[in-house]
Amino acid sequence: MPRVRKGAARTKSRKRILRQARGYYGTKHRHKYQAQNAIIRAGVYAYRDRRQRKRDFRALWIARITAACRMRGSRYSLVINGLKQAGINLNRKMLSQIAIEDPKLFDRICEAGVKASKATPAKAG
Repeated sequence: MPRVRKGAARTKSRKRILRQARGYYGTKHRHKYQAQNAIIRAGVYAYRDRRQRKRDFRALWIARITAACRMRGSRYSLVINGLKQAGINLNRKMLSQIAIEDPKLFDRICEAGVKASKATPAKAG
């Protein structure tokens, strides 16, 4: 029985790894083992940052809504609480877009939120 080496399988494996590492800097797209490590690390970062992106955008929307509320002499928490109590279902992404693109509508939404928040008494804890 002749000795079988990994010729075709090894080449195919190497090509697959290097194809995934296209565009990486330096030896990371030239050498198989460097590329393997880079691909694994890139996958870990991609997985982590898909979740991180959602947090970052939510923080951005909240910052924008807070700034818009402060310009109108109100507080973010007061407006959000009032909107929930008034039954106005707008998520933070929509609210931030409205604050940027249609300030007059945001004025009305803000007023409705503040009015609803002040109309209901705070719960005794």
